[in-house]
Amino acid sequence: MGRFFIFLIAIPIFSVVAKAQTRTDKLYTVSGIGTSMPIGDAADVFGPKISTTLGLNLGLGNGGLFLYPKLSLHALSYRGKQPDEGFSYTAQTGRATTYLLNVGLGYRKMIGKFAFYGFAGAGGGYILTPRVDVNNTALQVKLSNQTHFVPIAEGGAGVEFSLGGLSLFTEAGYMNGFKKIQNRNFTTVPLTFGIKPNLSKLFNK
Repeated sequence: MGRFFIFLIAIPIFSVVAKAQTRTDKLYTVSGIGTSMPIGDAADVFGPKISTTLGLNLGLGNGGLFLYPKLSLHALSYRGKQPDEGFSYTAQTGRATTYLLNVGLGYRKMIGKFAFYGFAGAGGGYILTPRVDVNNTALQVKLSNQTHFVPIAEGGAGVEFSLGGLSLFTEAGYMNGFKKIQNRNFTTVPLTFGIKPNLSKLFNK
């Protein structure tokens, strides 16, 4: 189901790639690594671990506008506050994972070898949280995951440094989920460092 959801969003994205390629910086791939810092009530349940980001920057027109689809794969520590429905225990040293796709619209301003950009968008995906079922009679513990579909909104800003065929970048965002997990909104600040190879020449040949 998650792959089907991503496929439906990806169709209009790649139709943009197939259209006019008039700029020399029309298409970048985005690969980043970092962490995600839960804030507010979410910090009571989730904690930061490692995160990865995969995406594209698709230039729109001849100005600084670009389309920014990205997939956020966050690994988070998890400390349940109340049992899930039908369960008697909560996981205290578990791990939560996210598969969240955001499609944003951004603007980039070039100043020499540096570029400064901001973006905002929306999307959704899945957050998996652990749960525990204990059979005291059989002395058994069964671990499983609960899957939450969560709509999200995300905005952020970043800085790039051009090395010619690729750029180094650092980015900070603000992500808010619109479905409660453990009676708390999933709100987090992703921090990412990575590279953006410029693939525009492949399409301009």
